[in-house]
Amino acid sequence: MQNLTELPSNTTSSTNLSMIVKVCVVIPLFLVFLCFIILTLYTFASHRQFFDSSRYVLFTYMLINDALQLLSSVLLFLLVMGSVHFAIVFCAPLLFVSTATFLNTPLILSTMSLERYVAIFYPLHRPAIWRPEWIWVIILSLWVISCILPAVDFMLMRLKPGVDVYSTPVLCKTAVINASPIQALFKVSLNGIFFAVVAVVILFTYIRILLETRRMRQDRASVSKALHTVLLHGFQLLLSVMAFSQPVAELLLAQRVSLSPADMSFIYYFCFILLPRFLSPLIYGLRDETLRSYMVKTIPCYGARVVPKKEIKTTK
Repeated sequence: MQNLTELPSNTTSSTNLSMIVKVCVVIPLFLVFLCFIILTLYTFASHRQFFDSSRYVLFTYMLINDALQLLSSVLLFLLVMGSVHFAIVFCAPLLFVSTATFLNTPLILSTMSLERYVAIFYPLHRPAIWRPEWIWVIILSLWVISCILPAVDFMLMRLKPGVDVYSTPVLCKTAVINASPIQALFKVSLNGIFFAVVAVVILFTYIRILLETRRMRQDRASVSKALHTVLLHGFQLLLSVMAFSQPVAELLLAQRVSLSPADMSFIYYFCFILLPRFLSPLIYGLRDETLRSYMVKTIPCYGARVVPKKEIKTTK
């Protein structure tokens, strides 16, 4: 890596300004997201009846996963911005958590879509696995599946000669572990299959609920709301899939846009890694009238003046 002291002074100041702008964009949004997460989780913990609904249990799980994903990815972002080098043995856990939670997101989206499908088509005879007391089995299964890819990455890891896992300081990036062509091919193939299966599940639930909306004569409002929720899941999945188009997009944009590779990487990181995580709790949390009313009541300055309008519907 080139020493910054060897660069011209205007280039150095421009690089420093770019780093400051990036940090000032990411950190405030991250803090706002973290405050919203804490408020939502506190609301759930204060009103245990939320855990009598599979939908709210899955939403809580999504919040925790997104919080872990953002904590790990923002920490990696700050370490790279500061050019902090340390041993792979300390870098690997951060990369593992970041990758596993990133892959967990589409699994959660497809599971939430299936939960809406089950709620619409089997309202009175819900399968046992989709009941609140058993939904944790599904959540545990999602964690196991999402950990497969990073675990295989570590098993296939081939370091450069002279690099020691315990002592050689490196810049903590995925390129450190994904160094061999076999790893790259395996990762691209598995990601393609992974997201294709999730997309099929979300598309299936959307079409089935859409057909049910046209057929039903009563309770169309709840079915229509479920349809919009599944559509939002599909949009969020699309944003996640776009993250994998970064190498191709950088190649095409490099010829048309005068941006450095670092700036283009940051734009992709912000738009397709951070932004979906910032938006998902706001979209799914604030759209829910019941949860929104309880959250407002939890805020001290508003709590005394607001009373929840609706009771939580449990799913037995």
